[in-house]
Amino acid sequence: MDYSAESFSQHVNTKFMVKVNSAQQVELELVEVAVRKSEPNEQKGMERFSAFFYGPSNFLLPQQTYDVVHPEMGEMQLFLVAIAQDQKGTKYEAVFNRFKED
Repeated sequence: MDYSAESFSQHVNTKFMVKVNSAQQVELELVEVAVRKSEPNEQKGMERFSAFFYGPSNFLLPQQTYDVVHPEMGEMQLFLVAIAQDQKGTKYEAVFNRFKED
């Protein structure tokens, strides 16, 4: 599967299931994909972006790598970091730095 900014952008406002442990899962919603422009001094051919998710406010995922499943994107592992909490819930960020595929 192609885990590019474009592929994630196609799934904004959809749900991703995060496996917390063998008995528990939590649902996150992808709310934004933010692409970062490359600076002149950075390595060429890289794609840098963040995927932002919202989850329930009554449950906090500790910062770590999780098994995540999306009905169309399939299974993946994401390192999630809680970055904010507001009336919508807890906001998480997954940062991607990857070589673009030709």
